[in-house]
Amino acid sequence: MSTRVVVNISELTTNDPTLGDNSPLGRLHDAAMVVDEQRVLWVGANADAPAADEWIDACDSAVIPGFVDSHTHLVFAGERSDEFEARMAGVRYDGGGITRTVEATRAAPTDLLRALSATRAAELRASGVTTMEIKSGYELTVAGESRLLDVAREFSDEVTFLGAHVVPEEYANDRDGYVELVMGEMLAACAPKARWADVFCDWGAFSVDEARAILLRAREAGLEPRLHGNQIGDIGGVALAVELDAASVDHCTYVNDLDVEALGSSNTVATLLPGAEFSTRSVYPSARRLLDARAVVALATDCNPGTSYVTSMGFVIALAVREMGMTVGEALWAATAGGARALRRDDIGHLGVGARADFVVLDAPRAAHLAYRPGGPVVRQTVLARR
Repeated sequence: MSTRVVVNISELTTNDPTLGDNSPLGRLHDAAMVVDEQRVLWVGANADAPAADEWIDACDSAVIPGFVDSHTHLVFAGERSDEFEARMAGVRYDGGGITRTVEATRAAPTDLLRALSATRAAELRASGVTTMEIKSGYELTVAGESRLLDVAREFSDEVTFLGAHVVPEEYANDRDGYVELVMGEMLAACAPKARWADVFCDWGAFSVDEARAILLRAREAGLEPRLHGNQIGDIGGVALAVELDAASVDHCTYVNDLDVEALGSSNTVATLLPGAEFSTRSVYPSARRLLDARAVVALATDCNPGTSYVTSMGFVIALAVREMGMTVGEALWAATAGGARALRRDDIGHLGVGARADFVVLDAPRAAHLAYRPGGPVVRQTVLARR
């Protein structure tokens, strides 16, 4: 297996606290790194770089772990820019609009869904994302949710069954019937195609009791739980996620003191999605409050057509720093190692020896440029290990 040495790295962020400055970011300056087609083999000073089959000159730029985007809704058709315009003009977000995407996605041929998803995945890759979670949730029929998972699996192994996104219009008068469908025939068709199960547990979506029943049934079918929780209000989604030892509870916009305390003493990651607050003109969650309670925080794009049509992790980091009380270092860790924790992976999100060789070469001397130059072309190259 051939080896490559990356030399002349001005700032190398490894997220390995045993390396470099011994901080959580494990930063080295004037550094080098050796990888093969799959793993990191060596990290150290540029002057000590060993020989390799290929040399990559970072040209005194920063190198970071590949971003781990642990929350996306990548597979959909249609767009809802009119809703965005309305919210910017003062219309309050209430969780509606998903049914429009369901209608458009149901009508789209599979080849079109595949092409649209490929474009979005390429945009994420260009922004430095090397691992992405992808949810279903925009067909809400047995065959449709199965189809979306088939498309998602073409782009990621981190695939999530989200049949419990909202209750579709045809079940408006039979809510219990739809919950039973999700827990029965739909789950049976989708479980073999996914790793995760998710539920939108919030006002206008599913209750705590409904979410608990769905996720427990999904766990019996071999899927691991994660949860949309407390985006629109506090109905108990965070507490449920902790109760079920879910890998992640995502949004956490409205949390009470007991939620924060519970997250700080649990294995459940709080995944924050500031693109959603930006796009809905909503209050931002307080990352500082969660971090001070020792909760593990991740950042993700929440790429979706209605409330966060975002494919730039750099933009997410900039929002987290500007609006949610995070330092640049905390935001970078949350978008890499934090995302890996939210997927319960220890092989990605860092560049310690043995990690997957997923990394990003920036067109900047320091990783701080991701927030310092929001929207700028900061990523020069995204490198993925062989899958």
